[in-house]
Amino acid sequence: MNNDPNMAAAERARSVLSVSKMDCPSEENLIRMALGKVAGIETLSFDLGARILTVDHRGPAENILSALAPLNLGAQLSASNPLPSDSHDAASMFESTLGIPKMDCPSEENMIRMALADIDGIQSLDFDLSGRQLRVVHAGDAQQIVEKLGPLGLGTKLLESRRITAVPLPGADASGDASEARTLRLLLAINAVMFFVEMTWGLIAQSAGLVADSLDMFADAAVYGLALYAVGRAVSMKTRAAHLAGWLQMILAIGALAEVIRRFLFGSDPESSLMMSVGAIALVANVACLVLIAKKRDRGAHMKASYIFSANDVIANLGVIVAGVLVTWTGSAYPDLVVGAVIAAIVLNGARRILALR
Repeated sequence: MNNDPNMAAAERARSVLSVSKMDCPSEENLIRMALGKVAGIETLSFDLGARILTVDHRGPAENILSALAPLNLGAQLSASNPLPSDSHDAASMFESTLGIPKMDCPSEENMIRMALADIDGIQSLDFDLSGRQLRVVHAGDAQQIVEKLGPLGLGTKLLESRRITAVPLPGADASGDASEARTLRLLLAINAVMFFVEMTWGLIAQSAGLVADSLDMFADAAVYGLALYAVGRAVSMKTRAAHLAGWLQMILAIGALAEVIRRFLFGSDPESSLMMSVGAIALVANVACLVLIAKKRDRGAHMKASYIFSANDVIANLGVIVAGVLVTWTGSAYPDLVVGAVIAAIVLNGARRILALR
């Protein structure tokens, strides 16, 4: 947030804006960054389902409308009323830092966002995936945040909580954030297509590794799909969508593990050439995802997380290809079964964490 000494004596007000084209987190981020230039902004409250933005601020509401106009989101002022001098303001806000040792990819970031979506008073979430920390600007007790994240099993601990007198907002870069949204939609499309490709050819090639890797693609697609669609709806809708994806992911992962066990007990004859060929196609797809996101990975936690997630997928693809080489070299199906079991177990653990959301 920008602080202007001339705003100190200005009357505080609460303005309610209708933003007709605001329905997903990318647009929320656009608005947060655009208003980062506006002096006097104290708090922002988003209702994406109703497309309503509530702003506590000093100075004229027209400043807010002027900052939002270039975004072309249809922002209109519905009401603006003075706030009493003793009303809740930024002075009662806190900045809390949480240590989350098991948070290292977008699926966990999105689960955290959804878990905290129904807590009143949260103003911003700043994810540091490499440091496995989350900074939260919020009203009220920080312990409620820790308790809300407990069921996810990510090892959340409160490291620090301090009172702040201003709510920080990020700097504006609207065109860059719109570009990020387009990139995420393309990543969703790539992963969805590759899920069907790998699943189909994995069954044809009798490869547990390819089948399991297709589930990893499905997990990626679910992450991006939830980020771009479900997260923009009501809290109940977000949770239902996440649980649906989690249950489907779990069913597929259990099926893949069962197939690995069946092939271990009764034998299998994976086609190593198909394993390597399809694995190579998947590798190209995930490398393309890395190239798409590489230039944007330093723009924010979500893009950095997406980069890490895609990099992990590349490692899984290489595992499938190496397994195909070992199948050819040893004449044994065991390398394929080992890779399939490892990838399926990773996907199963991700599904478990999604289903822990409440």
